[in-house]
Amino acid sequence: MIQNIPKHDILYETDFLAWCEKTVTQLKAKDVENLDFEHLIEEIESLGKSERRELRNRLLVLIAHILKRMYVNSSENFNGWEVTIVEQRKQIKVLLKESLSLQPYLAQIFTEVYADALDIVSVDYKQTDFPDTWPFDFGTDLLLSAKYWEHNL
Repeated sequence: MIQNIPKHDILYETDFLAWCEKTVTQLKAKDVENLDFEHLIEEIESLGKSERRELRNRLLVLIAHILKRMYVNSSENFNGWEVTIVEQRKQIKVLLKESLSLQPYLAQIFTEVYADALDIVSVDYKQTDFPDTWPFDFGTDLLLSAKYWEHNL
């Protein structure tokens, strides 16, 4: 029965690295006839999804830490939260620089990600009253630079 399975399917399933190397070689040689288009398309689609997933995850961590830094009265944690905020901002900036099309996606998912972050911090800090919606003007530049906690609410 294995004889009916195309060779590229077997290689893709058994040795992904070898499949990648072979695909790169075929692409460089413009060997279109022997390319495993089905799996190649699948992998390229997966790359796009992973970029969006990484942006969503980093945004979630960023918002959660901004909320904690702003609303949780725990000065011994302020520095750690700020370090996390700085790191997530840097990584989000890199993602947006490398994939410009993620910029509108960030705006598109912001409200949903804010709600998710709110769920997380509300469980961790039950006694803290967090705002139901983002309390500031939304702008990517502001989100990636402002020290909200230094301003009066």
